Amino acid sequence: MWAWGVSLAMLMAVTGCGARPVVHRGHVAARPPAVMDPGKLAKKLESMQPGWPRARRIDCAHLKCVALTFDDGPGDYTDGLLDLLRDRGVRATFFVVGQMVAADKGGHCTRRIVAEGHEIGNHSWSHLSLPELSDHALRFQLKHTGDLVESLTGVRMRVMRPPYGATSRRVAAEARREGLAQILWSVDTLDWRDRVPAVVTRRAGRAGVGAIVLMHDIHRTTVEAVPGLLDLLAKKGYTLVTISELYGRTPAPGRMYTAR
Repeated sequence: MWAWGVSLAMLMAVTGCGARPVVHRGHVAARPPAVMDPGKLAKKLESMQPGWPRARRIDCAHLKCVALTFDDGPGDYTDGLLDLLRDRGVRATFFVVGQMVAADKGGHCTRRIVAEGHEIGNHSWSHLSLPELSDHALRFQLKHTGDLVESLTGVRMRVMRPPYGATSRRVAAEARREGLAQILWSVDTLDWRDRVPAVVTRRAGRAGVGAIVLMHDIHRTTVEAVPGLLDLLAKKGYTLVTISELYGRTPAPGRMYTAR
């Protein structure tokens, strides 16, 4: 068991999560982007309320909403993606892997996800197929990740995505005990397999109203696909939201969701 009793000052001492690319349409430059001042970020995180994430005034019962979700990070390209989403005024949901959070330098990207209004979700500790684990191992995968993210951000996650979309009654029961709704997807971009930005953009662009789109922020080509995707969805009149905003509330613990 790792000890997570790290002071806020220590956690904020190092900023950046791996290489922090600046994202442009079609390529990734090496110039590091401007990021939120660590002091301001810490102050914002400390002010978070238990009800986070607080939804904006968005009514997806009347708007054409789509939820973009990113799995497996934070990684080398997450900062660049966050820059892009910030500049476009878009919020998304990030399902983080505990081991990746532990490797995040000073917790920078993990904290930034929360501070900039995105929803953060539990994607297990080490991306194992949860139904195949013992009860003890299953509990560790969800609880250890949840405890680490809470220690870094002050936020207790309320949504989870089982790796590979693999779930079971036992997984649902453990998710319920941890206060986590199970979020799957209705649009799979297969961006882990086909690492071509135009292909990822086209597949994600097929999303209909109420869709949950699956992508991965650990792939450079996925991040490169996002500007074109945002343009495409904007032309279709879609409003891009977090998972909780899509449903107008925090989804029910243990229950499985694939689209609105």
